Amino acid sequence: MAKAVTTKIKLISSADTGFYYVTKKNSRTMTEKLTKKKYDPIARKHVEFRETKIK
Repeated sequence: MAKAVTTKIKLISSADTGFYYVTKKNSRTMTEKLTKKKYDPIARKHVEFRETKIK
């Protein structure tokens, strides 16, 4: 069976609030770690979210 192209990743807040988003990533086209600026409702501002593995 073929390996899936898209994998689920967890985007963890850099504000250390423990808040995270779950999204998909195409592992063939985006080989580097993903970072995005998104809204953290616990910190109540936009912060950078970094990619980690889902355990």
